[in-house]
Amino acid sequence: MTSGLARRVIVCLDVRDGRTTKGVRFRENADVGDPVEMARFYYSEGADELVFYDITASPERRGIFIETVEKVAEVLFVPFSVGGGIGSTEDMRRVLLAGAEKVSVNSAAVRRPALIEEGAGRFGSQCVVLGMDAARDASLPSGYRVFIDGGRTPTPLDALQWAQRAEALGAGEIVLNAIDADGTREGYELPLTRLVSESVGIPVVASGGAGAPEHLARVFEEGRADAALVASLVHFGTYRVGQIKRFLAGRGIPVRQEGT
Repeated sequence: MTSGLARRVIVCLDVRDGRTTKGVRFRENADVGDPVEMARFYYSEGADELVFYDITASPERRGIFIETVEKVAEVLFVPFSVGGGIGSTEDMRRVLLAGAEKVSVNSAAVRRPALIEEGAGRFGSQCVVLGMDAARDASLPSGYRVFIDGGRTPTPLDALQWAQRAEALGAGEIVLNAIDADGTREGYELPLTRLVSESVGIPVVASGGAGAPEHLARVFEEGRADAALVASLVHFGTYRVGQIKRFLAGRGIPVRQEGT
């Protein structure tokens, strides 16, 4: 975590068949709305960034729905990251041309790590995000195992070792999703977030488990994250983005306010 810089509140849109969906631990997904209208709303609410994941692209071995990316990009004026089904630099180019500022690689990068290096070399590290899904596993050195295919397939990879390797290959940011916490609204996986945040020199975005503004404060203070993804916390109307930011500012955590 870079001290003094504003912490980012990032809204995550998991998209399936053209609709935003939300599940618990990557299962039992429920439809929560149209991604274009939701992107427009969260931009107006003051979200610092949006992340769009086509969550079935990788397990279905297909490309991302580029038309949806284009429509979302048209209504946004904040950074926009896209992931799901990106397996080549040509896929990256299409997504960036469709309006995204960043591309997130996950399953394809595990299968072929050179994809990170190729993307960073062609578009710059700032455009390449490593999306990593990890779950607790005491048999590995860090205590966490990397999963791919939307959390369906375990890999031999240790989460910390993979994060460090991805940074060395040229990834400019890591979105660290804790499968055990995902959708539970019980708080982020603080030990994993802190472990990775303190072991790499690139920004780490905490993902999975936010259920209250206090959870974001803790992942910034204790987990040392640079940014935090929210989904269920805002998708179901429990909190507004502005409320979350005001709470964080009240805790002395630097955040970007409207107009700054």
